[in-house]
Amino acid sequence: MAKWLDNAIFYEIYPQSFKDTNSDGVGDISGIILSLDYIKDLGCNALWLNPCFTSPFMDAGYDVQDYYTVAPRYGTNEDLKKLFEEAHKRGMHVLLDLVPGHTSVYHPWFKESMKPERNEYSDRYIWTDTVWESPEGMGCLSGISDRDGTVALNFFSGQPALNYGFYKVTKPWQQPMDAPGPRATLEAMKDIMRFWLSMGADGFRVDMAGSLVKQDEDSKGIIALWQEVRAFLDAQFPESVLISEWGEPDKSLQGGFHMDFLLHFGPSHYNDLFRCEHPFFSSEGKGDVSAFVNKYLENYQKSERKGLICIPSGNHDMDRLARTLSQEEMKIAFAFLLSMPGAPFIYYGDEIGMRYVENLISVEGGYNRTGARSPMQWDDSTNAGFSSASKDKLYIKQDESPDRPTVKAQMEDASSLYHEVKKLIALRQSHPALQSKGEIDFTYYKENAYPLAYVRSHHTEKILVVINPSSKQVEIPLTHEVAEVVYSCGGVASISDGKLICPGGSATFFLLA
Repeated sequence: MAKWLDNAIFYEIYPQSFKDTNSDGVGDISGIILSLDYIKDLGCNALWLNPCFTSPFMDAGYDVQDYYTVAPRYGTNEDLKKLFEEAHKRGMHVLLDLVPGHTSVYHPWFKESMKPERNEYSDRYIWTDTVWESPEGMGCLSGISDRDGTVALNFFSGQPALNYGFYKVTKPWQQPMDAPGPRATLEAMKDIMRFWLSMGADGFRVDMAGSLVKQDEDSKGIIALWQEVRAFLDAQFPESVLISEWGEPDKSLQGGFHMDFLLHFGPSHYNDLFRCEHPFFSSEGKGDVSAFVNKYLENYQKSERKGLICIPSGNHDMDRLARTLSQEEMKIAFAFLLSMPGAPFIYYGDEIGMRYVENLISVEGGYNRTGARSPMQWDDSTNAGFSSASKDKLYIKQDESPDRPTVKAQMEDASSLYHEVKKLIALRQSHPALQSKGEIDFTYYKENAYPLAYVRSHHTEKILVVINPSSKQVEIPLTHEVAEVVYSCGGVASISDGKLICPGGSATFFLLA
């Protein structure tokens, strides 16, 4: 396993919204290269780039038209290669976003698969035998070509599902995983991975990694598929990293992934923390962390206490933290995010508390997500330093509030969220117990109650983290011998008569004796 993952802190970049260097209103790879020193200075040592390949952008690049070519609006393959090289010079690593489950309807594979004559791409996608039959439980397109049949979809109508086979075959048109069509699809995906890893990529974040094999209730087929991919990578690119968007770490780690994303949908209760009517990290003190912790512990035990569960500050699919939390509340939220196991992921702009831009018309399939994809706010120059294009050319409308947060303003303010995040990253990097592989034991969490307390440990180092987002002072029994405070925000928890007294809106990290 790549050792650099042990202390990796990722910065997620949505390329079209990060930094524009050619004044077309769309971010580009040259802009990312220019910003590497900023990202490194913040403390992040790894990047995750959302899809940057050629696409009609009906779904922001998650509808790939050509896996081998950088979208011209972002630059060239040579630009991406230069990004890998410049990142490596700085001791940083880069993960690309791999979308193996579907392509765009404009992909050459799909154009060939639509033809009625049999060819090598006829079985690259999931087709029924007749236009009058639709695949159960999936969207589909029918009547789109002379080929008789309907094609299964993943998500939007422009995203036909690639064929990796069915674990349980119940219809004549369903192919088993070892059929020639599904095998060819998997080999094609290996070729794509081989291409970018050879160019200098350090690995991939894999979109919806658990969904490729159909009718696979226990995930046995998909685990076997990824184990095959891992064996291929171990043989040819042993340092390459795979991080899954799966949400079931016991399965993804078994499949050969290094880490698994905690999904914001499904049973994780992730949104109980940040994005609901009463978030746990709101100072109003009406949140509940217990369901989240219980589910986290269930997954933690299933994955043999490896702790390789990534908790992001947000991403391109979620509301910004700032839609529900203030800057001071976000400081406490980051104390949590940067003291949990697994690699933290910071969504661009969350380190300065960028806001969700309300009431935007959907851009490139964003719909309600569009407000979380607005251009980065660097300084007080034109378009907040994102682009020198005219305002009407910007890919997405910016936050136009007079008090919008910017990198420049937050750097100049010693008490800003930016400086708190930077301080927390430095603290994490100086304490192995706080890093990805350090174990976690929750020592206090109760339904509808504050605070949250847990011990992070690695070998002989143990750190007690006590977080009280509510505005009210609370106290809990002290069950550990405390040596010293290594971090505090919003007040320092104190000890009295065997109790830990936690000020409202505070986070305190104690080194244990």
